[in-house]
Amino acid sequence: MKVLIIEDEEGLRESIEEYFTGDGNICETANSYQNAMVKISLYRYDCILLDITLPGGNGIDILKSLKENNHPDGILIISAKNSLDDRLDGLNLGADDYLVKPFHLSELKARVMAIIRRKSFNGNNQLVFNEINIDLLAKEVKVGKVPVKLTRKEYALLLYFIANKGKVVSKNAIAEHLWGDGIDMANNFDFIYSHIKNIRKKLVEAGSNDYIQAAYGMGYKFTEQ
Repeated sequence: MKVLIIEDEEGLRESIEEYFTGDGNICETANSYQNAMVKISLYRYDCILLDITLPGGNGIDILKSLKENNHPDGILIISAKNSLDDRLDGLNLGADDYLVKPFHLSELKARVMAIIRRKSFNGNNQLVFNEINIDLLAKEVKVGKVPVKLTRKEYALLLYFIANKGKVVSKNAIAEHLWGDGIDMANNFDFIYSHIKNIRKKLVEAGSNDYIQAAYGMGYKFTEQ
């Protein structure tokens, strides 16, 4: 899961980042309107945690920009404002949820996961693709009844493929999704091939078909055989 935290309160921003990264997720941060606009113009996220009051601008304008450009990112507004009008404004503009400060980090994570399940997996906790079964809450993968042990990156990549099944995803998109904007410094994407090779091997050994196809010169596609 790849998350962008747009929050100017340093303590809260760092707490959220630590909580999510501790579970193996990719977290990027922005502490101002300008920094946030740069991030959303360059990268896509599974979910954006969006504060309303920011230095240099307003979070609602960031939300409007995301929607005007038809970006698919999930959006959870986190705000100290608790008025009904503020909630309705955010939700009517296309935010997926609204959480009032202060909040427990466990509730924040649960809401983020709910948004991702709704947007990518039709709200299901159990993801089934032919013989592949994934428990999204337990983060467990099985082929039929055979457990498949994947690393965190392999698990995230398998979910990314299934969420984009039938579509060609570029190596750059895969790398940026799994490692964040720091991947811009990488010299090559050989490590992606290693992860894909491992996923294929583990799934096939457990009895699965091989659904990952290379699209020459473009990337990879998870086929719907």
